[in-house]
Amino acid sequence: MSIAPRRYQRFHAYKDSGVEWLGEIPTHWAVTHLRATVTECQNGIWGDEPDGRFDVPCVRVADFDRVTFRVGDVPTIRSVDPRVVAARGLRAGNLLLEKSGGGENQPVGTVVLYDREELSVCSNFIARMPVAPSFDPRFLTYVHAAMYALRLNTKSIKQNTGIQNLDSDSYLRESVGFPELQEQRTIAAFLDHETAKIDALVVKKERLIELLRKKRNALITHAITKGLGAGVPMRDSGVGWIGQIPRHWNVKRLWHLTPIDRRIMYGIVLPGPNVDDGVPIVKGGDVAENRLRLDRLSRTTFEIERSYARSRLRGRDLVFAIRGSIGEVAMVPDELGGANLTQDAARISYTTETEGTWLLYALKSSPIFAQLESGALGATIRGINIRDLKRALLPVPPHDEQCAISSFLSRQNARTDSIICAMSEAIGRLREFRTSLISAAVTGKIDVREEVR
Repeated sequence: MSIAPRRYQRFHAYKDSGVEWLGEIPTHWAVTHLRATVTECQNGIWGDEPDGRFDVPCVRVADFDRVTFRVGDVPTIRSVDPRVVAARGLRAGNLLLEKSGGGENQPVGTVVLYDREELSVCSNFIARMPVAPSFDPRFLTYVHAAMYALRLNTKSIKQNTGIQNLDSDSYLRESVGFPELQEQRTIAAFLDHETAKIDALVVKKERLIELLRKKRNALITHAITKGLGAGVPMRDSGVGWIGQIPRHWNVKRLWHLTPIDRRIMYGIVLPGPNVDDGVPIVKGGDVAENRLRLDRLSRTTFEIERSYARSRLRGRDLVFAIRGSIGEVAMVPDELGGANLTQDAARISYTTETEGTWLLYALKSSPIFAQLESGALGATIRGINIRDLKRALLPVPPHDEQCAISSFLSRQNARTDSIICAMSEAIGRLREFRTSLISAAVTGKIDVREEVR
């Protein structure tokens, strides 16, 4: 399946809509406020714990499919008075507006279509919007998606103790352009068809990326635990996660590979708010090859950092995420020499008998991560105990083999990473095209009436 680049037909005549985000629209289209497209905007209800008598599915924001703009599976069941369900229940064709939640990268205000047959309710973080008779629900869903992509919803967001709240009255005063009902349906059908093709391509590329990553991980694990030579005499490592290793290799705990004066440790417990002129600090979420950059790090004050001089970083140290996204590991670039880290990350230095890139790959390998993950603690934010990290067992070859392994893996991974990068960029372009296609169709910049015949 492929989507060939092409030039879509434009309408013959346009007029100024008088609305900045719409620009020019076809002369036969009208302009109205979003308020006119729905009959009401009614907040949902959370209800009570299920009691087996008045239980109904309850749609939460977490059930929104933000790709297809529909409601996905609804696993949550709540007990709601049947009279309330009759008055405020969801029917197929209702739009659902996210009123509370969101975040910095995903602001509140997503709109999805409820197209399920079962009678449900929505939570109090969502507003139910039945669609007015002269409008097509799916067409309106795409209109809201185009507006969200342009961040028009952010004008109506009010912050409240860290949670974003959408002023629905303000949002529904935004103006939109629309054709007659049949043309709305035609546009919606066109977009359903075209976005489905784009989504299928994205899924295919994402699966290929996942397969490449699995292949890369398998290659790392094999090289780290079995070496590069064929037919090498093997022995039992004595560690279930590791299995057999070359006979001349050793098994050592990680802390045995570190210098006495720079042991494995985490950093600043309370770094305070970010300051413009201070010491860069590496958090657990920063531990990744592409994110460990000076311009992306938060900074703490020199006064706070001074008490944690023993956890300062040097170029080519390793940093390991021990909270949140546990197991991520990266090598410290020289530009971060003198930086520090928080309690979410651990610094791992190594002796001259240890090759740094080999150790990085060893810590990335599945057997080593399995040891650490088995002891991860915490229900909300999982974390690795620093003691367990120090005691992690690694198969250790002689230094010359460490160098050969790291060189081999770097070459192989460079090829794989290049392919993954190209596919990721292609996915980004497909998603950009999808967004621009939706916007063009719902603002009348292209005429799709002939496309669906």
